[in-house]
This record gives sequence, C-alpha cells and structure tokens, in this order.
Amino acid sequence: MREARSSRLRIEADREAVERDLSRLVLTLVELVRQLVERQCVRRMEQGDLSDEQVEVLGVTLMRLEEAMTELCERFDLSPADLNLDLGPLGTLLPEDR
Repeated sequence: MREARSSRLRIEADREAVERDLSRLVLTLVELVRQLVERQCVRRMEQGDLSDEQVEVLGVTLMRLEEAMTELCERFDLSPADLNLDLGPLGTLLPEDR
C-alpha cells in the first residue's frame, strides 16, 4: 500500500519545461515590480516631487531595466506577452498596453 501511495505522489516533469516556467514566473514578477516603480516615478514626476536631475537618473535607470528585461526574455525565449499571466476572472496580471 505504501508503494502505491508514493507512486501517486510522484510528479513526472520535464526539466526544461520546469526551468522555462520558473524563469517565466520570476521574470513576470520582476516585470510587475518594474512597471509599478515606473508608474510611481511618473506619478511623482507629475506631482513635481522630483528635481530635474532625479527625473533624468530615474529615466535612464528605467530604460536600462527595460533593456535588461528584453535581453532576459530573449535569453529564455520568452516574449513580453508570455509574462502576462492570465488570472482567470480577474483578467491578466499586467496591463495590456505593453
């Protein structure tokens, strides 16, 4: 009985698929945080909370982060659409405008 039980709990998984899915999940979370930070920066800029120098530094930093995300997606053979997880009735995780 114990042997039958342990075989039911075993999951057969393709190593490459697991690595790709894990990469997709991590990159999705990084992209979500990147977009949230970007929106917060825009909000602060529109409110006048940032100096011209801070706006410049944030702009360059966000551009570099977006470039890094593009490179990582290419490395793991993912498109930006692959990062937009479907949450069922809640819709997609990321805004559709990207």
